[in-house]
Amino acid sequence: MIFSRRWALLAAIGTVTLLGATGCSAPEESAPAASDGAAPSGSITVYNAQHEELTQAWADEFTAETGVTVTLRNGSDSELGNQLVQEGTASKADVFLTENSPAISLVDRAGLFAPVDDATLEQVPEQYRPSTGMWTGIAARSTVFAYNPSLISESELPASLLDLADPAWAGRWAASPSGADFQAIVSAFLELKGEEATRDWLAAMKENAVVYKGNSTVMKAINAGEIPGGVIYHYYWFGDQAGTGENSASTQMHYFKNQDPGAFVSVSGGGVLETSANPVAAQAFLAYITGKGGQEILKTGTSFEYPVSDSVDANPALVPLSELDAPVIDPSELNSTTVTDLMTEAGFI
Repeated sequence: MIFSRRWALLAAIGTVTLLGATGCSAPEESAPAASDGAAPSGSITVYNAQHEELTQAWADEFTAETGVTVTLRNGSDSELGNQLVQEGTASKADVFLTENSPAISLVDRAGLFAPVDDATLEQVPEQYRPSTGMWTGIAARSTVFAYNPSLISESELPASLLDLADPAWAGRWAASPSGADFQAIVSAFLELKGEEATRDWLAAMKENAVVYKGNSTVMKAINAGEIPGGVIYHYYWFGDQAGTGENSASTQMHYFKNQDPGAFVSVSGGGVLETSANPVAAQAFLAYITGKGGQEILKTGTSFEYPVSDSVDANPALVPLSELDAPVIDPSELNSTTVTDLMTEAGFI
């Protein structure tokens, strides 16, 4: 397809710009349109907490199909989510994209989204979108336990994320609790096990875990033999393996499965702001990234995240989503505010 060919070229030459370039090549698929059939035009502003390179590729292809100019305002999940809540109806954003669900649920709870077009929702299976219908999943990532086989044998690996609360794991596992990635995992724990169990687990984690800043740093520490293992998302490992492998060569990944909290699959979200000045183009952009063209970019690009559409398989290097045996969680129930309070109480943030 034209999307994957053009993305491969972009990846090869390393071209990443802040604005989507206007293209005029003839697309192989019809240009995205709003559910009422209106053709998108003009420009949109996307508050983007997703990987910058991935969203830039989405923006470039959408612009090439529609002529709509896409301006990306990049930041973190919590930064942009809180900013949208503060801006309220005065926000200039048209679309919000996240890496994890809690930040977009925060904006949803503030009543700032317009309903997602039904045709767009139908492109994404129910387990990868919230019950509210006010935003939708756009990509996914799996929780894993990365480990160094020279420091820990396969038989010693934790069967559950809950096992890491055992004193036997003191000083033997790592995490990056200050980031949105780990906070999303704690949000899933909270939804599955409740507030008291989450508070107890975080207290044990405070005693047992070695804290690093950033999932990549956790993986590097495991690879260097500083720590036997740690909780990260899968794509850090696959991304490094696809490059030099220097930060993951001495590591392997353990998938918890069994619908364990440690098997949590975090859903990246996308929503259209109620106050969007260009709702037709904003809805069309969301339709594009959740459709075959946008999801193909996930499959062939360098983010190594999972497509959420049934129409596109994951990168063949990844363990299929269907084999992860992840717990079933309504993404709209993941609560960033309570998790922040609990993690602050535990002394992590």
